[in-house]
Amino acid sequence: MNQRVVSHPNILHGKPRIRGTRIAVSMVLELIEAGITFAEIQDKYYPQLSDDDIKACITYARQLVDEEEIHFVPEVEA
Repeated sequence: MNQRVVSHPNILHGKPRIRGTRIAVSMVLELIEAGITFAEIQDKYYPQLSDDDIKACITYARQLVDEEEIHFVPEVEA
């Protein structure tokens, strides 16, 4: 994980969150997915987040995809 995204088993059931908050990475990513701008996220939802905090959520998600192992299963003809 990066320095802004942390996880602890006793906070948010261990889900990744922004350091110093109880704001889960997934909550921020849902807002971005909905087309909400960084400024709107900060103004309407989480004023305590910086642009770098929001970018860290995106980076965290990208790193998960980059590290994902892909296993192909041969197709079985019917």
